[in-house]
Amino acid sequence: MATVQDLKRRIKSVTSTRKITRALELVAAAKLRRAEVRIEAMRPYADTMKDLVSGVGRTAGSLQSLPLLQRRENVETVLLVPLTGDRGLAGAFNGQVLRRVFSLEKELEADGKKVRFVAVGKKGRSTLTFRGRDASEAFVGFCDGPSYGDAQAIAYRVAELYSGLEVDRVVLIYNTYVSVLSQHVTELDVLPISPDVLETDGEEDRADQMRGDFIFEPEPEEILARLLPVYLETLIYRALLESAASFQGAQMTAMRNASRNAGELIDRVTLQMNRARQAEITQEILEVVGGAEALA
Repeated sequence: MATVQDLKRRIKSVTSTRKITRALELVAAAKLRRAEVRIEAMRPYADTMKDLVSGVGRTAGSLQSLPLLQRRENVETVLLVPLTGDRGLAGAFNGQVLRRVFSLEKELEADGKKVRFVAVGKKGRSTLTFRGRDASEAFVGFCDGPSYGDAQAIAYRVAELYSGLEVDRVVLIYNTYVSVLSQHVTELDVLPISPDVLETDGEEDRADQMRGDFIFEPEPEEILARLLPVYLETLIYRALLESAASFQGAQMTAMRNASRNAGELIDRVTLQMNRARQAEITQEILEVVGGAEALA
């Protein structure tokens, strides 16, 4: 049976841990609010970019020369890009993304396709390396607060691999932020860029309203060739922001649960310590009484 001193040390240890989890919860809550603001600010930009690409795409003649739109008849190599965190202590945030990645890898290999990886986040890179996958290409160190420059770097690399015919399809796997308690794993095909982007919705389509009777200089095909990489960057940046918000929400929830569990553990151990102290006091009284009776 544990002594009173042992139980005191355990209470002290758990109390220190609870202070850390509470601090992490508060930090995650502050970062989550900032991440939510960034997502809200990003949405109008992403929608406008889609409308712009759609409007220019409708006026373009031939799109066959644009490599980011070219779909391969035979998809032989698929590039998976998992967006994970640089740190843990976030519940199932990293695990559910990586489980989906390995599940998708198994499905693709069963169809006879080769799979490559570009990891985003230290947790994804370390897990891929531990599983024996090639994770030499990785982007790390910014997952808590990604910038547009980080999205540009990722977009440039995946576009380079696709345009160079090294891969035939590029898929992002990441957590979409739903709420503090809910993050949904999403698979997003970013390359080739879906032809749906160039489609419109008739009279309600804002792209037509933006286009009007403009004279394009240079030609629409050349403008679209410049817009598509930016559109790709926008897709990836939006996914990075969603993943960052999901991480903060998952960490805040995990740390809140850890703090609550620590409090319950402290209560249980305190009760055990009080019982142990009472047992020691009772034993000491019995020894004193027994000694007094022996001297009488």
